[in-house]
Amino acid sequence: MIRFDQVSKRYPGSNQALQNITFNIDQGELVYVTGHSGAGKSTLLKLIAALERPTSGTVLINNQNISHLRSAAVPYLRRKFGLVFQDHKLLYDRNCYDNVALPLHINGISGNEAGKRVRAALDKVGLLDKEKAMPITLSGGEQQRLAIARAVVSRPAILIADEPTGNLDENYAAEIMQLFNAFQQVGVTVIIATHDVRGISPQAKVLKLDHGHLTSQFGVEAGSESQPHAGAAS
Repeated sequence: MIRFDQVSKRYPGSNQALQNITFNIDQGELVYVTGHSGAGKSTLLKLIAALERPTSGTVLINNQNISHLRSAAVPYLRRKFGLVFQDHKLLYDRNCYDNVALPLHINGISGNEAGKRVRAALDKVGLLDKEKAMPITLSGGEQQRLAIARAVVSRPAILIADEPTGNLDENYAAEIMQLFNAFQQVGVTVIIATHDVRGISPQAKVLKLDHGHLTSQFGVEAGSESQPHAGAAS
């Protein structure tokens, strides 16, 4: 479903963000991307979501080479994704219902169908009674749950979250991780970048980054740590 083959990314005027990264993610997997601040976690997620393109190497999403996609085709690819950011990126001049409905409006879904999907998403994250509330009135954990509802309302095949519990206390963080586990259990591919390894599910695959290098991979099927492909630095 997702394959990186010797992928590197360098931003203009900066050091190499990622270098010679190789891995596979199968449909329906729960994957954690771990590492210190600046390890390259956010860059890796942006490459998966086609928010960035690699400097070298190949990124395949459902056998589509991201580097070869025309610019006009990228928005259609991104419809496969739901994105959750650490800073939520909510619209504070719109209520919770309208925040969640936004991706549907962009995709041309409105009326009763949009209403059903929005309320189902809000119900899934425990915010159905808050649909008319403004985001500013919600707690930090509720705002993150609202962001998750917006990410899943379009029923994406792949859910990507960048440090989704970074600003939350331990209880809220545990609730958010339980939500991600629930989505993975119904077949969604879930990819989470985090520097906090304490809440990682034992059923997950773990990709560990260090200064732009993929230093190790852990997988349930393998039951042990495996090293990156030849050519990836350790």
